[in-house]
Amino acid sequence: MTTIHLGFATLAVLVALALLFDFMNGFHDAANSIATIVSTGVLKPYQAVVWAAFFNVVALFFFELRVAATVGKGIVDPVVVDHVVIFGALCGALAWNIITWIFGIPSSSSHALIGGLIGATLAKAGTESLLLAGIMKVALFILISPLLGFVLGSALMLAVSWVFFRSTPRGTDRWFRRLQLASSALYSIGHGSNDAQKTMGVIWLLLIAAGVSHAGESHPPYWVIIACYLALGFGTLFGGWRIVKTMGQKITKLKPVGGFCAETGGAMTLFLASSLGVPVSTTHTITGAIVGVGSAQKFSAVRWGLAGNIVWAWVLTIPASAVMAAAAWWVGRLFLVEAL
Repeated sequence: MTTIHLGFATLAVLVALALLFDFMNGFHDAANSIATIVSTGVLKPYQAVVWAAFFNVVALFFFELRVAATVGKGIVDPVVVDHVVIFGALCGALAWNIITWIFGIPSSSSHALIGGLIGATLAKAGTESLLLAGIMKVALFILISPLLGFVLGSALMLAVSWVFFRSTPRGTDRWFRRLQLASSALYSIGHGSNDAQKTMGVIWLLLIAAGVSHAGESHPPYWVIIACYLALGFGTLFGGWRIVKTMGQKITKLKPVGGFCAETGGAMTLFLASSLGVPVSTTHTITGAIVGVGSAQKFSAVRWGLAGNIVWAWVLTIPASAVMAAAAWWVGRLFLVEAL
């Protein structure tokens, strides 16, 4: 592939922009990890964000970097990627994240980044530069991840209800307050394993284009891996409180047993996706699991109108971020100069 020659300052700024997106990813998606455990009263908000952030970073030790490889090499042709494409992709994804955070909409940071990559690459090189196999895999899991979260969440809720049928509500609540600590930790590991790797993939693309890394390498440099996990963890630590309320109580009312089932179902889905190297939306996954838990208890317990509005945000994420990324690419093309 053609190697671009970037000055250290230009490369550092773009890496910093990618890590800012990673931080915003954690900030925006913190609600996915902590909403259930906060809304059920198991942990206070400040305790929950520390708990979730710690396990976001611990995810570093659990999964191979297959998601990073998919984002870095499987969505767009690395040959056409340069610093302006990366700039456009990150700006488009960041813009969509900020807009949805302001309005408290639990959209997908993951799909915003995928949309950004697609939009900026389209603006530069057209449709031939897109890798349809990777894009179709992502598109397929837009449907699979919330459906699987729904099925697992509802199945776990039904199973738990059957097992604890003769238990008192107070006894059941006491058990699941403890178990929810474990389920939220598992979900946060799943969150970290999938989301941190997406930013790794983008930085890896940039480093390959700049000649700092090589396309044949099996993983990005270790400093990239550690920096991405830490940036996501710090983002989670600062939290996205606007979205916590939507995820934790507005869709359906949760008790510790429901929180445990939703988090466990979501974690199982994320573990599967990370093992397969599929970049999925943690937002889609936990929303599907929460709806599954609510509907297993009582169909009317779910606010289906709100759930429908969230789905619209999911549908719009990739095209909206792609359009903004394409616009950012045009701006970057005018003002970003390759530093020799």
